[in-house]
Amino acid sequence: MAERISSRQFHDAPGTSGWHVLYGGAQIVFATGSFAIGVEFIRRIALEIVTLGREPDVDLRPEVVVVRTAASVNGQLDTIDAELAHCVSAIAEDMGIEPDPSRLHTIQIAVAEAEGVRTRDFWVAALGYEEVGGLLVDPLRRGPRLWFDEIAVPGRGRTHIDVAVPRDRAEARVAAVEAAGGRLADGSHAPDWWTLASPDNHGIDIAAWGDVDG
Repeated sequence: MAERISSRQFHDAPGTSGWHVLYGGAQIVFATGSFAIGVEFIRRIALEIVTLGREPDVDLRPEVVVVRTAASVNGQLDTIDAELAHCVSAIAEDMGIEPDPSRLHTIQIAVAEAEGVRTRDFWVAALGYEEVGGLLVDPLRRGPRLWFDEIAVPGRGRTHIDVAVPRDRAEARVAAVEAAGGRLADGSHAPDWWTLASPDNHGIDIAAWGDVDG
């Protein structure tokens, strides 16, 4: 029977090297180099995972294959996710396919709400999303998920974007944002997350906390 595990326990499990726990579960990008190799990779994954009883989300592109696994749509992991990751990585190694963490990130949107105001129904209707554990998620897990940030002072400019990246690449992403004209608005939570602002004061968080603590 599957048991829930934390992000750290996932990383400690055998065969999970190259995987990262971002929004929505454990994820990895494989650089396949061609569409045909990607198709064959996915075919082999489909054949090998039958006995596990869980199918990952797979995104096939001409140059990469993205794989994500999670026990639930809100990203909670269990022991089967670790086994699935091990299986997928073993197939990739056998095919000579390497992970490419430089292309891995996920996005969520933090929707600002004034105290006592509930806008979830509006977003569900507008986006076709579902509410799961306080989050709004795309049923097909294509679009970014939404969470709701209660604020004391309502107004424009309060909603911001969160970008989850592998923990060992977070500081480089922050540096790239600053080099592109952004400024560090709040670094007090580093290395879990950094809050940055664009030249026009749009907010964004670069988040690495999920990749270790769950």
